[in-house]
Amino acid sequence: MTKTVAMEKMLNKADLAAWMGKLDSHRLFSPALEDEDVWNYMPVEEAAKVLLNHPNTVRPPKGFVFPQREVLYEYSQVPGEAPVLNETLPDPAPAVVFGVRPCDSRGLVRQDIVFTKEYEDPYYQGRRAKVIYVGQACNQPPSPNCFCMSVGGSPCAEDGLDVLMTELDGKYHVKALTPRGSELLAKGGELFKDAQAADKAAVEKAHASAKAHPQRPIKDLGKVAGALKANFDSPAWDEMAKACIGCGICTFLCPTCHCFDISDEVKCSSPCKGERVRTWDSCQFPDFTMHTSGHNPRETLGSRLRQRVCHKFLYFVENHDTQQCTGCGRCVSLCPVGIDIVSVVERLGQP
Repeated sequence: MTKTVAMEKMLNKADLAAWMGKLDSHRLFSPALEDEDVWNYMPVEEAAKVLLNHPNTVRPPKGFVFPQREVLYEYSQVPGEAPVLNETLPDPAPAVVFGVRPCDSRGLVRQDIVFTKEYEDPYYQGRRAKVIYVGQACNQPPSPNCFCMSVGGSPCAEDGLDVLMTELDGKYHVKALTPRGSELLAKGGELFKDAQAADKAAVEKAHASAKAHPQRPIKDLGKVAGALKANFDSPAWDEMAKACIGCGICTFLCPTCHCFDISDEVKCSSPCKGERVRTWDSCQFPDFTMHTSGHNPRETLGSRLRQRVCHKFLYFVENHDTQQCTGCGRCVSLCPVGIDIVSVVERLGQP
């Protein structure tokens, strides 16, 4: 994504709703309380009720660009005639997503690597081009299981964002990071004031304070990949995976997991009509690697746990020179049986 010279502005908290009101050409989303203690991205219905000091959402924002289910094309065939295919490339209305945590925006950068670099996915790209991400720096860890700094991130990282907001006393420091972000601020007009030296100093202090909060450490991150490779056949994989129930929540709620399945869904048999559909899949499902012969190269829980951890900390590093994990902590907090990726890396990813 094209970068631009950063524009730094100040916005009174009381004017957030007014700014959102000026963005009526876009669909607006922000974290909202969906259920008791469950925050997720929801359409903004009343801008005055938007809160940006939220805990982390259960679902990451990857669904805006990589939905859980999408139709790739429709097909039909009248008897005696050639089949007709209708590709359904997305053309969504422009959207602005507020309150994106830096760990999740770094997750979007990982998705970009998969879907826009060596392989260009037009479905992903069509959505990505229409979504503007407004990040919210973490003044406090939004989860007790955050470990973004242990995997090279930061509570105020700018990767993957168009705008980064930092909450200060009664106002927001709003930093445009891309041309699209600058356009978003321009729509706010006189609501924004130029950030002064004292404002910038306050932001630096807030960011430094956020980085000082203790997080779960991963020792010798640069040596983890080699250690995982050396421990590939360790019996500890099976031991640490014993409790796994194969629900896949660790992958579905991960901001960087991107595995999918493709299937044909028949809607009508006479005349023949149907859809080719892409849906999320998970390396934690037994059928993910099942062969038609009946052989499954990852038939054990331990082999599937190993695949997930090695993909994050070994294979992605070998292919793209960065860890795939961004340290959001969802897979730790939300695993129903308490499997902890940090503990796994501490045990099997150390020399």
